Amino acid sequence: MMKYTFYAFLACVVFFANASAQELRSPNGKLTFVFSLQKDGTPTYGLTYKNKMVIKPSHLGFELEKDSVSLLNGFQVMEVKTRSFDETWKPVWGELSSIRNHYNELAVSLLQTKTNRQLVIRFRLFDEGLAFRYEFPTQKNLIYFTIKEERTQFAMTGDHTAFWIPGDYDTQEYDYTTSKLSEIRSLFKGAVTGNASQTSFSPTGVQTALMLKTADGLYINLHEAALINYACMHLNLDDKNMVFESWLTPNANGDKGNMQAPCQTPWRTIMVSDDARDILASKMTLNLNEPSKIKDPSWIKPVKYVGVWWEMIAGKSSWSYTNEFPSVQLGITDYSKAKPNGTHGATTSNVKKYIDFAAKHGFDGVLVEGWNIGWEDWFGNGKDYVFDFLTPYPDFDVKGIRDYARSKGVKMIMHHETSGAVRNYERHMDQAYRFMKDNGYDAVKSGYVGNILPRGDYHYSQWMVNHYQYAVEKAASYRIMVNAHEAVRPTGICRTYPNLIGNESARGTEYQAFGGSKPNHVTILPFTRLIGGPMDYTPGIFEMDVSKISPNNHSHVNSTLANQLALYVTMYSPLQMAADLPENYDRFPDAFQFIKDVAVDWSDSKYLEAEPGEYITVARKAKGKDNWFVGNVNGTNPRTAKISLDFLDKGSTYEATIYADAKDAHYKTNPQAYDIRKMKVNSNTQLDLFSAPGGGYAISIIRK
Repeated sequence: MMKYTFYAFLACVVFFANASAQELRSPNGKLTFVFSLQKDGTPTYGLTYKNKMVIKPSHLGFELEKDSVSLLNGFQVMEVKTRSFDETWKPVWGELSSIRNHYNELAVSLLQTKTNRQLVIRFRLFDEGLAFRYEFPTQKNLIYFTIKEERTQFAMTGDHTAFWIPGDYDTQEYDYTTSKLSEIRSLFKGAVTGNASQTSFSPTGVQTALMLKTADGLYINLHEAALINYACMHLNLDDKNMVFESWLTPNANGDKGNMQAPCQTPWRTIMVSDDARDILASKMTLNLNEPSKIKDPSWIKPVKYVGVWWEMIAGKSSWSYTNEFPSVQLGITDYSKAKPNGTHGATTSNVKKYIDFAAKHGFDGVLVEGWNIGWEDWFGNGKDYVFDFLTPYPDFDVKGIRDYARSKGVKMIMHHETSGAVRNYERHMDQAYRFMKDNGYDAVKSGYVGNILPRGDYHYSQWMVNHYQYAVEKAASYRIMVNAHEAVRPTGICRTYPNLIGNESARGTEYQAFGGSKPNHVTILPFTRLIGGPMDYTPGIFEMDVSKISPNNHSHVNSTLANQLALYVTMYSPLQMAADLPENYDRFPDAFQFIKDVAVDWSDSKYLEAEPGEYITVARKAKGKDNWFVGNVNGTNPRTAKISLDFLDKGSTYEATIYADAKDAHYKTNPQAYDIRKMKVNSNTQLDLFSAPGGGYAISIIRK
C-alpha cells in the first residue's frame, strides 16, 4: 500500500583523512545542513533556514564508561554517501489518509584512528527539518559498551522564547512555562513545585519535545524519533552560551545506556519554519519510524469512549471496594469478607449505566477503572502493592458486564494499573491479555503511577523504554490496542505498532480536578507532546466547578465549554473520551451533539492558524465522508479571527453548526456560556468568530 520512488546514491567518497565540509539541502531547498570535522577530529554540524542560521556549529559524540578514549574526537572520514528518498504510505489511522516521506540523506562513516573504532552518523533533511542518528556497525574494537553520556549539542543563535517543562526522569505532568532561555534557571524551582517528581537532573534541564521561537520569527522544535532500546533524551542548557546538550535518563546504576553493536540511537530531530502551522502539520517524526510490523491491522479501530473515571478523579467515588487492607493487614484473600466502603465506582450497576449511555449515544466503548482487587492496599501502604489483573472485586461481575455490553453493541476497555511494579506486570502479562480476550476486551489502558520497582530505576530509562515496547508488541500478538499512561513520551512508534493508539505522557484533563491547568495549556501541547504521537487527553468536561461533583474538591476546570468541544479536533487522537459524567451531558444535550458527531479518524487536516501559547485552529475531514470539523482553542487573551472555508469542495453546499463562546464567556467566571447557530456555507464563506479567554469554538460542516 505504499508508493515508492528511490533515487540512487548521488555521491560516494571513500577513505580520505581530511574531508572538506559536507553540505546537504532539503528537497525544497529552504534548509541547508553542513557537516564537518574540527582540527582535532570532533564531528560538528550546523543548520540554516532560508539563509538564516538555526543551529550554530554543534558537537556530536559520546562519553563511554570506564574508557579513557571516548567517542568525542580523533575521527577521520572514511566514507560519505548521499541519496534521496521519496515514498507515500497509508497510515492505519491518522490525520491524513496518506503521508509523503521525502528527504535527502547524508551518511558519514567515521574512524577513530587511535582506537580503530567506527561510527556512522546518518543525517536526513526533510522540508520541515533535520534528523540524525548515530549508528555503531559490527566491529572488533567496539562490541559491548556502556554510555556515560551522549554529547549531542544544539547551539542556539540567541536567547529564544521557550515553551518548556522541567527535565524530570519520572513525569511529564507539568504545566508549561513560557520564558526566555536565560530565565529557565531562575524559574526552574517554581516550575517543579506541586509535582510528585523523584529527580530533576539539572536546574537548567528541560524535556522534549521543546518548542522555541526566535526574535526574528522562526519556530524551532527539538525532539527525538524512534526511541527503541535506548534512554529517553532530555536537554541540558548551558545558559551562558545558549547551547543545549543531550542528557539521557540514567538507570538504577547511573549508566545512560548498555549497548551491543551493531546498534543505533534514536533520531535527534530539529523542525524549523517561519510558519508555526508547519510544525503542527509535520509528519517527520512518523516518517523516521519503520513501517507497520502488523501485517493485518484490520482489528485496530479508532475509539470514542466513556467511562468510570472522572467521578473517581473528582472524588465522587473511589477505585477501592473497601477501606480495609485485607491482603496486607488481615491476611484475607476473599474480599467478600471485607466491609464495602460504599463509594466504589466500578460496580456492576454503575458500569451498566455507562454502557446504556454509550449505546444510546453511539459511543464505541466503556472504560472501567478500579475493577480489580488491591487498590486499598496500594493507596494505604506506600504504593508497593502489586495487582494480579485477573481478580475482580465482589461487586464487579466480569461475565455479566461482558454479556450486557455485547447485547448493547458496546466494547469494554480494560484497565491495568501496574503501580510501577514492572516485573510483576511482565510476569502476568500473558494471563492478563488472555483474560481480556476471553471477556471481550480489545483495548487496555495501562498505568505506571508511582516509583518504578525494582527500586532506583526511572520511568524513562533504557530498561523502562524496553518494557513499554515489550508491552505494545506483546499486546499486538493478542490483537489488543494499548493506551499507556505515565509511560515515556511518544516518538512516532505508533507508525510501526499502530495498536499503540494513545498515550498520556503529559498533563492531561485529570489535573483540572487536582487544582487546574493554565488556560493556554492546550495551545502548547500540540507543539510539544503531540509531536511524537496522539494523546489520550480525556476532554469533554461540561461542569467546570468540580465541587458540584465532589463537595470537598474545590478545583476549577480552566476552560470554557466551547473550548472542551474544540479539543476533539485540535488535540488529535484516534482515542477520544467523553470524560464527564453522563448526567452533565444530559444537562447540555445541544452542546453534547458535537461530541457525538465528531469523527476520530481523518482523511485530511488543515491547520488554519497557530501561535504557541496563544491559539490553534484546525479543520479536519472525516475519513470516508465529505464532512469537516473545525476546532479552535484560545489562550488567555480574547480574540476575534476571520476563518476562510476555502478547504471545502468548490461548488458544494454544506450546513455548518457553530458551537461558540458567548460574548460574556470566560474560562473562570462564565465557562458554560455558549451559543449555537446553523448556517449554509461553501468554499467562499468567511467567518468572523470570537474566542473568549480559555475559550474557543467548534464547527461541524456537513455536506448537503
